[in-house]
Amino acid sequence: MIEFLDRNIFQPHPELLVFLTVALGFLFGKLRYKAIALGAVTGCLVAGLLLGAQFKVTIDGTVKNLFFTMFLFALGYKVGPQFFRGLKKDGMPQVVNAVVVCVTGLLVSWGFAVMLGYGPGLSAGLLGGALTQSAVIGVAQDAIGNLPGLSAEQMKTEENLVAIGYAVTYPLGTILCAMLLANVLPKLYKRDLAQESAQLAKELDAPGDNPDLAEGYYEVVLRAYQMDHSPLVGRTIDDFENQQKELGHRIYITRVRREGQILAHDQQTVLRSGDVVAVSALRGSLVDFDARTHIGPETDDVELLGYETETLHVVASEKAQLGRTVAEVRREPFMVGVYIDKIYRSGAEFPYRLSTTLERGDTVVLTGPKRLVDPAGKALGKPVPTSFATDMLWVGLGIFLGGCVGIPALTVSGVPISLSTSGGALIMGLVFGWIRGKYPTYGNVPPGAQWFMDTLGLCLFVAVVGINAGPSFTSGLSTAGWGLLVWGAVATVVPLLVGFGFGHYVQKIRFPILMGVLAGGQTTTAAIGAINEQSKSQIPTLGYTIPYAVGNVLLTIWGAVIVILHH
Repeated sequence: MIEFLDRNIFQPHPELLVFLTVALGFLFGKLRYKAIALGAVTGCLVAGLLLGAQFKVTIDGTVKNLFFTMFLFALGYKVGPQFFRGLKKDGMPQVVNAVVVCVTGLLVSWGFAVMLGYGPGLSAGLLGGALTQSAVIGVAQDAIGNLPGLSAEQMKTEENLVAIGYAVTYPLGTILCAMLLANVLPKLYKRDLAQESAQLAKELDAPGDNPDLAEGYYEVVLRAYQMDHSPLVGRTIDDFENQQKELGHRIYITRVRREGQILAHDQQTVLRSGDVVAVSALRGSLVDFDARTHIGPETDDVELLGYETETLHVVASEKAQLGRTVAEVRREPFMVGVYIDKIYRSGAEFPYRLSTTLERGDTVVLTGPKRLVDPAGKALGKPVPTSFATDMLWVGLGIFLGGCVGIPALTVSGVPISLSTSGGALIMGLVFGWIRGKYPTYGNVPPGAQWFMDTLGLCLFVAVVGINAGPSFTSGLSTAGWGLLVWGAVATVVPLLVGFGFGHYVQKIRFPILMGVLAGGQTTTAAIGAINEQSKSQIPTLGYTIPYAVGNVLLTIWGAVIVILHH
């Protein structure tokens, strides 16, 4: 194998080196300590630097630009709904905190870069790694390519230093962010994240009035019962279900077998002795309900219980249901036997409660018998069947329009300033993602396709960056010095402390939510994982999504800003 590689088959076939780098990068990315992992992106960069130093292969710049533009559009598409939703009144405190964190991060990184005499490459690398934003690499390299007065060799050196600075500072930046938010700050302030998250969850859940929600999750069970001398004999299905509703139970009779035949469902069917009934219920309700006493002995009836069920995504659009709470909608006749499994708002799963009001564009996931789910879906809005096909007209047009928006440039002090094609793709991704969030029937990009453009697109980009920077990695690291690691650590911690002080003392944000806000503002996915693990709850995630969207946009733009500031 070594002899085979020594022939350097990668010179005539550089694409093979790219895929080998990605494979090793994903392997490195699995290295984990508790909730903190190196991550595929950093793994691919490290693998690229190592293999690039060994084989000295140059990959054409068009290849990395293609992947980076695709990644930025996908990033904007993913966070667009949360970004614009954050601009509304209810999300503004989180937006403001994220802006404070991001601006502080930019100022601290730029100040250290000036103090240490770093060029634009190391300055941007320090910013991207310390604030754990991978997109800075590509944006900063684009900005360096537009700087006047640099020779081709100087330009290449500075572009390589972006990747080197990022690779040095990112791992420690990720670890410090996760430790500070999940462990250090809670201990310093003597706060129990698990206890406070549980208390906040109870407040949001409205205890005693939420029989079908438990952290947004419940389990539907199906049972069959033989009605021999049952107390239900002579009563209608509707009468029984209304009685259970008054008792706080969600128990429905969905089918009836009489004299060997399955009857067509009718809420006014009068139950008789000898009937076999199919019961659909929440597990908790059925545990509280003594079915043997109130209905009869349980039996197994495959045909009766084997009716077709459905999970249907419905976009809320019917005026009659908009603005109503989940509790109100649940009491509607069309919701009998139908359960709300999840709600997605602005493209992200929304931890709903009984008091949550439906807004136009919400995607409600209904589950239950197909014959009941379909009418319920039409009563709420427009059903959206699951599709795995990507609307490439939407994606291709979005990237093209974004690139066109990004090309024009203004010249300030001799420096051309523009969004660039990649920056334009990010902006148009935000817009197209917001449109998709409001009108989910357009522009379908399923999760698999989003992952390909987002995660794999960025990994392929940084793999190429690493390969090209590999030959100068050792000399670049000696130029930067290991002091870069120390200053990068400080640049990670200071913005978080400033954001914490502002959020805790000025904004009075609840502690678990504030930890999520800070993790989102610094776009550190590993940190929210560590916080949730420490909290034993998903409650901190309520503060993560909007700042994460804002942080992704601002920190990506900072990649160009710090280059311009330095110049």
